[in-house]
Amino acid sequence: MNVIEELLLRIKQKGLRRTLGALGKRYIFAHRKLLWMERDLVTPIAPNKLRPCEGLRRVDITEENAKAFSKYFGDRVQTMAELAAEGHTGHMYLDQDDHTVGFVWASARDYYDRHFYRCTFPVQPGEYFQFGAEITRHHFGSSLTVDAQVALWQVMAARGFKKVVDICDSANIQALKMHVRLGYQEQGRITHVYDLFGHWRFTRQTRYSESRLEALRKPERPVASAAAQA
Repeated sequence: MNVIEELLLRIKQKGLRRTLGALGKRYIFAHRKLLWMERDLVTPIAPNKLRPCEGLRRVDITEENAKAFSKYFGDRVQTMAELAAEGHTGHMYLDQDDHTVGFVWASARDYYDRHFYRCTFPVQPGEYFQFGAEITRHHFGSSLTVDAQVALWQVMAARGFKKVVDICDSANIQALKMHVRLGYQEQGRITHVYDLFGHWRFTRQTRYSESRLEALRKPERPVASAAAQA
């Protein structure tokens, strides 16, 4: 399939406006707003209705076992091995056939993301930077995302860390909702990442005061009064 055929297929699948928007962000200009979140490592998460995730086992990611990503995350094998070689803490969850179906990473020092954002995310004493959490589509709606994060919190707390920090793209509504459910709090700062002509990248920091997540919180159901119930 040549370039023209691929472009026409994408327009047919996603529409002209979305296709032009994606091409513009890739080749002309893109601006990502990354919201900083934080959470302590001991407060229990709120109850949820996610379906249980059973039959998986947690394994520390190493250079040697990164090949387990081949089936569902084939384009990440080398990246996973490199992150392990750099000394970051990674957990992956394997199915019964030893294929990775979910993973999450933690950096105990300032993290330079050379694989995606290509910028540095600094951390303060007593906290660690969490990144790269992902699960396969089959496990969407399961407790795996929650279980994986809680397990990592416990491991890092045992090492003496008090807080986890991470970033979330402001356009990723589902990820923002997940942060709300897990009890993350906004730090009130944003890392802006700019891409120009697909080649140059710039970053800057800004701060804000009003919550960007409040609208995503589910309103509590009103309690019926005794008079209404009578």
